[in-house]
Amino acid sequence: MASSSPSLFVGFFIIIGINLIVTVGSLRNFKFDQQPLIIPLHLSSPNSTVHRHADDRRRHLLQAQLSRKPNARMRLYDDLLSNGYYTTRLNIGTPPQQFALIVDTGSTVTYVPCSTCQHCGRHQDPRFQTEMSNTYQALKCNPDCNCDNDRKECIYERRYAEMSTSSGVLGVDVISFGNESELVPQRAVFGCENLETGDLYTQRADGIMGLGRGRLSIVDQLVEKGVISDSFSLCYGGMDVGGGAMVLGGITPPPDMVFSHSDPFRSPYYNIELKELRVAGKPLKVSPRIFDGGHGTVLDSGTTYAYLPGHAFAAFKDALIKETHVLKRIRGPDPNYDDICFSGAGRDVSELSKTFPQVDMVFGNGQKLTLSPENYLFRHMKVSGAYCLGIFQNSDSTTLLGGIVVRNTLVTYDRGNDKVGFWKTNCSELWRRLQLPSVPAPPPSISSSNDSSIGMPPRLAPDGLPLNVLPGAFQIGVITFDMSFSLNNSHMKPNFTELSEFIAHELQVDDIEV
Repeated sequence: MASSSPSLFVGFFIIIGINLIVTVGSLRNFKFDQQPLIIPLHLSSPNSTVHRHADDRRRHLLQAQLSRKPNARMRLYDDLLSNGYYTTRLNIGTPPQQFALIVDTGSTVTYVPCSTCQHCGRHQDPRFQTEMSNTYQALKCNPDCNCDNDRKECIYERRYAEMSTSSGVLGVDVISFGNESELVPQRAVFGCENLETGDLYTQRADGIMGLGRGRLSIVDQLVEKGVISDSFSLCYGGMDVGGGAMVLGGITPPPDMVFSHSDPFRSPYYNIELKELRVAGKPLKVSPRIFDGGHGTVLDSGTTYAYLPGHAFAAFKDALIKETHVLKRIRGPDPNYDDICFSGAGRDVSELSKTFPQVDMVFGNGQKLTLSPENYLFRHMKVSGAYCLGIFQNSDSTTLLGGIVVRNTLVTYDRGNDKVGFWKTNCSELWRRLQLPSVPAPPPSISSSNDSSIGMPPRLAPDGLPLNVLPGAFQIGVITFDMSFSLNNSHMKPNFTELSEFIAHELQVDDIEV
């Protein structure tokens, strides 16, 4: 740092986390466990007033940085078309037991199979063993929950559109979000399955991670505890790629992200204001009200494909066929379904836009999201270079947009501001493009006491910072000081002024900045 050119202003930060322990004789121990102090620094110069306005701006931006809450950065796995869903890894218990959970914005409860389950399928990971976690507690019957027949424990029951079911008891335990998360482990309520049927029984994934609106939702619980802001984001990988990324908590939206209003009172699901669909730049000849029937236009990450009301689907299908007249219509891969498929487009996904039209979703505010062919097509499993339409007719008046519509799209559910944002991107490179921090915060020590409190005070570790590089500054690095002082003589006092001057001298910065 000292070798930098004097004419080049370089902004960076020094982070000092001091744990001061003072012992006076053998009678008393004083411990000051302070949060890290973040100080903007600049290279010393004879005319330091030149940077006064820039420093004022940085102090303002620094305050905004400090007020930002941490988030849980998590990877997504599996493939939408092969598995029908995306999963993330969630750790539950102490010591942690890992589970592969389907990320589902249409569900509220997060649940995993319990070791005592009487009817649970064979899944990816072993069942949750409550007796092996020294932080698990059953949620006792109370006025705020549904209780079992003996009025001892809280229970949950869920039934899904495809008629699969899940039921069990509710418990409280420590949930951790992986080693790439800023957010430290938190105590949360989740379901311990005793019975599952249908697709839930046969699927490879262990259970569901509920991201919907509701008191039992993981998002709602973390927001209620005040450890994340009221927002989360999903980014699904593209065709033939799979995987992706998820962030629980707020992120800075990219400048060209487009938004739609989302009305939390419109329906219990995340909705957007879809007003128009365009195929090859031409609007479908349907009323805008058609996308407002039923629950409106709903985003559901747990649904694979997209479903339009009858008239909208017919208009979309006809417009697409008209624009792909050079391709050959063929039968679908499953004879039980009348899929709309085309051959002759080639296997290269990046070349599909040469043969399939662009589709635009226009929102109520006039902003639009452009869909690539991979956002409405799936690959034919039996014919090379053939693709089928991944948008179908819905049996009711709701417009349902599943995961296929948002592949390679960052979707931010900004619940605090009642809006949903969309940003086309390569989801496999999301962390780099958003410049999110890559150093995780270490897990806190977790008490094994049987305290019934669900809360756990959040703590942001020093090496989880800085959260972002401030605009106009270059991040050179992070310097962390952990200092302990033991004084056996009550008349001795540490000279912090001398210490700060020494640090400033070694870093070649002004004394007042340490």
